[in-house]
Formats: sequence, C-alpha cells, structure tokens
Amino acid sequence: MEELLRRLNLGGFDRDSVRGALGRNDIWAGRTESGREVFVKRLIGSPEDTAARLRRTLAHERLVAGAPAGALRGPALLGYDEDARLVVFDYLKDARSGAELMVDEIFDEDFARAVGLAIGLLHGTPVSDPGAIDDSPFPWPSVELLRGLPSSTFDSASFAELEAWCLLQTDDALIEAIEALLERERSAEKVPSHCDLRLDQILVTQDEFVVTDWEEFRFADPARDVGGFTGEWLYRAVLDIVTSRGDEHFHGATFTHEEVITRGVAKIERLRPRITAFWAGYTQARPRVDPGLVERAAAFAGWHMIDRLIAGAGQRSSLSGIERAAAGIGRSLLMTPHFFVSTIGLEDAE
Repeated sequence: MEELLRRLNLGGFDRDSVRGALGRNDIWAGRTESGREVFVKRLIGSPEDTAARLRRTLAHERLVAGAPAGALRGPALLGYDEDARLVVFDYLKDARSGAELMVDEIFDEDFARAVGLAIGLLHGTPVSDPGAIDDSPFPWPSVELLRGLPSSTFDSASFAELEAWCLLQTDDALIEAIEALLERERSAEKVPSHCDLRLDQILVTQDEFVVTDWEEFRFADPARDVGGFTGEWLYRAVLDIVTSRGDEHFHGATFTHEEVITRGVAKIERLRPRITAFWAGYTQARPRVDPGLVERAAAFAGWHMIDRLIAGAGQRSSLSGIERAAAGIGRSLLMTPHFFVSTIGLEDAE
C-alpha cells in the first residue's frame, strides 16, 4: 500500500491520520505526506473474484470518463495496483452519506430527483466498446441459496440468519416469483448499471455527490438500480412504523396488527414523494424506457427489502418483528409488482 501511494507521488500515510473500517474489503482512509486525503481499498476474496471486481471498477472509470456531464460517478480514482488488488481514491473527508441524510430528514425531493437524473444519465451512456464491460448476470438473488445453503454457509450463519433463510426457503410461491423476475430480467435491455445501489454508498459534499463501490458494475437490467433506490425508501418507511418520525403524537405503545398496517401505509405515503421525484429525474434522462421496467423495478425493490433482512440478520441473534414486516412487504412487491407501481411512487410525475 505505501509503495503504491509513493508511486502515485502522494507520499506515504501520515500514521496519526489513518483510520480503518470493517467490511467486505480492507479499507484505510487518511492524509498522505503530500497532504492529500485518500481512501485505499484492498479487495479481499479469491484471486478470480477480486480480479473480476477490480476489472468492473476500472470499467466504470473508463466509461464515465466519456459519459455526459451529470452521469453518476464515483470518487476520483487516483491509481491502482492490479497484482496487489489495491485501489486509491480521493477521500471526501467531510462528506455525509445518503443514509445519514435520510435519517436526518434532509434527503429531500430535489436531491432525490438529482440522483434519479444521474442514474438515468449513466444508464443512457453510449458504450463504444461493449466487450470491455462485464455482461455476466448479477448473482443475487441466488435461486441456489433459496433451495439450500452450502454446509460452510450454514455452519457460519447466526441464528437470525438461519431464521431468515428458513422463512425464504419454505416459501415456494416466493421462490417462484423470484425465478419469474430473473426470467423477465434476462429478456430486458441491458445498460451500464451499479447493481448494488444503497443510500449509504451515496456520498454528499457541499459541491457534489458521488456513489462508491463499483465492484459489481456491469451491463444489467436498469430495474436493479431503480429498484435498489426505491427499496431503500420503502425499508425506511417500514422501520419508521415504530418511531415518531413524521408523527404529531407518538407514545411508543405496542401496536395492534391493524395499527401496524395503518401506520405502514401512512409512512410509505409520507416518503413516496422522494421515489416519485427520483423517477421524474430518471425519466428526464431516459424518457423512453421499456414498458416493463417499472414492474421489474417494483419487484427488485421487494427483493431489496428481503435482502436487507438477510444482511441485517448477520448482526443479530434473532429477527425482530419489524424486520419480518419489511420482508413481508417485500414479498408482496415480488409476488404482484403491478399492483404497487403507483402506490410506491414509480409513476409519471404530473
């Protein structure tokens, strides 16, 4: 790592400034001897997997170099070492994440529209060399895992993760709906896509916003990115059922089933304008999308909510009722997405 930083004429890290972070990869952020704030990532995994993730990251960099102004970009790439699986980016030291803005209630409709526009511009970017971009199917959701876990995954899973997988693997109708969604995806147009979009990957400064983690970048159904953004807001709405966010009066009481439903509808209605604004920005950039995109996006939003259940289960000893409720709404979206397109905000803006 230090060798790469010096090759890039940045100087080594100022050790007192370096901070690490837990995650899928090894990550360090800090100030170099040249005074530049940088973010260094070492990709962790098998040689084949890390090589593919690095290729996808670099493919995104090459594409956006010629993309229209405003197309979704990542932090500036300063350099990389292919053999060491290292990448170095500008570190946006004072940036806040989109997830933080959401929780603080300052991720407004104007910003949602701007994000939609940026994603739409990325999806519409002409590709001069299609062979340079991965066109393999995104591996998630995995029908194989929905049919059964490998012993290694089972042995390392928490009790909450096993609960989550049990819910999914015993739901034949849900599995069939996921298989049907993946079949529809196979026949959809493919565009340059992030494929793993979450609000915590949006970094916002006073002057710009970027999205991190382009390791899954590839040609994919645009509904994945649209559904990822939509699913983030729906998941937040469900979590807010048991909070006072947006309420004039809240006493922290235990809710009946009917009250949970009523509050859930109200919370979704409160946050739906962000999704509608996002979709307005997206369709401004891409006014002609295929007719099935919104239904597939609604279904992928449903999967996103279930995916959040699985991801969160790794940090808990058991599933909470509100997490199960979110997964239940996700299931409904997956099963009958055409019923919910308007309800969740994926409709033409007036």
